[in-house]
Amino acid sequence: MTQTKTRERLYATNRRALHEYHILETLEVGIALTGTEIKSVRAGKVNLREAYARVERGELWMHNAHISPYEAGNRYNHEPTRPRKLLAHIREIARLAGKASESGVTLVPLRMYDRNGHVKVALAVARGKHSYDKRAALAERDARREIERAVKRDFN
Repeated sequence: MTQTKTRERLYATNRRALHEYHILETLEVGIALTGTEIKSVRAGKVNLREAYARVERGELWMHNAHISPYEAGNRYNHEPTRPRKLLAHIREIARLAGKASESGVTLVPLRMYDRNGHVKVALAVARGKHSYDKRAALAERDARREIERAVKRDFN
């Protein structure tokens, strides 16, 4: 039995989402892009900072993801922040719609990457953090960093 080797290349991450939200669940979905958008994504000209996803009329759409216009593009270049269709199975979309309809829950793209020649988006079902949750997470990360420094210093 032969194993297929998957190649992944990361194009963009949404680090802010990890700070702003509790991630409840993640799902890998495809994305429908035009030719100039693909070229810009592969050049790394993607920003997911303000992006979110929404289920509209049974389809999954990503809004506010900024893909810069392709430099060598002509008059057929794309609009940078247009809504882009996300590709998932009907059952997955229905399940995400049910979860996103809960109060305080949203769909947030975490990463955009290439898997075996196809651009994918890691979509998260997330609940917003309160300011005290954010402070606690920062304090925990700082404490963990101090412990690692102390351990490293003691063993060197």
